[in-house]
Amino acid sequence: MSTISLILLTFIILFLFVLFYFVPIGLWIQSVVSLGLGRITIVDLIRMRLRKISPRLVTDGVINLHKAGLQTITTDMLETHFLAGGNVPNVVAALIAADKAKIELPFETATAIDLAGRDVKTAVQTSVYPKVINAPKEGYLAAVARDGIELKARARVTVRTNIPGLVGGATDETIIARVGEGIVSAIGSSDDYSVVLENPDRISKTVLHKGLDAGTAYEILSIDIADLDVGKNVGARLQANQAQADLQVAKARAETRRAMAVAAEQEMKARTQEMRAKVVAAEAEIPKAMAQAFREGNLGVLDYYNMKNIMADTSMRDSIASDTKSDADETPEIPNEPNE
Repeated sequence: MSTISLILLTFIILFLFVLFYFVPIGLWIQSVVSLGLGRITIVDLIRMRLRKISPRLVTDGVINLHKAGLQTITTDMLETHFLAGGNVPNVVAALIAADKAKIELPFETATAIDLAGRDVKTAVQTSVYPKVINAPKEGYLAAVARDGIELKARARVTVRTNIPGLVGGATDETIIARVGEGIVSAIGSSDDYSVVLENPDRISKTVLHKGLDAGTAYEILSIDIADLDVGKNVGARLQANQAQADLQVAKARAETRRAMAVAAEQEMKARTQEMRAKVVAAEAEIPKAMAQAFREGNLGVLDYYNMKNIMADTSMRDSIASDTKSDADETPEIPNEPNE
């Protein structure tokens, strides 16, 4: 084989490869067989290749929608959603499922939900077959009744997707938080924990009537209390802690009063010493006054000795009175009488 023949053969092979890549004849034949002539043209498939859109993805989507009876959705609509970054197979599956389940789901709403980051296919499935959300996901919700007894509850929330509320609506976490808040409120408003244990359905009815699904992407169908256990006696523990705190406060106040009493006692002792010092100072002036009286002739020798005798007599009487008082304080021993 000559070089020219080899080059020509290579050129023909490359031409056929490029031709079949940009002109997917197989997809066009498939679309003609499934949809009829003119629904998807060769030009449409070539344009998809040039715009870097998967012809297989769009063709399969249009065929599936057409077979499901949704003939109003065109290739341009799916191409636009693909270029916007949407998940075309998910949207197609969701539209078909919604149509079969008699759920109103326009193409614009489905694409908006998909572009918002929600799984529109799962949303439609949840609308048909409700799902169960555990509140909380793990563990228990602890709440205290008015009598101080702690109750631990766990609920199962059955929800159905609210398709109009998917765009901008809250998700599972909000449902769990709202249901938890409602359970805590229902238990906390009960006067006796035994009433809650006897009728756990009162919690679910109270929570269900609060409209917790407002502004969310779900519609709450039922709230069932799956488990309810008795916890600690929180009221008794709080009372014990309060009593301990009151005791500490009382001790602090008593210590304050004792310190004030000790301070007052020390102050009175200081004042007593001060008064005694004044008395001693006043008594020290007596000899000076007597000497002054002697010098001025207002006090004679006999007067002086009479005053000394009176002072000695007074001192003797004080001594006798002190001895008599000490004898009276002593308890005399009574001798035992001999037995006859």
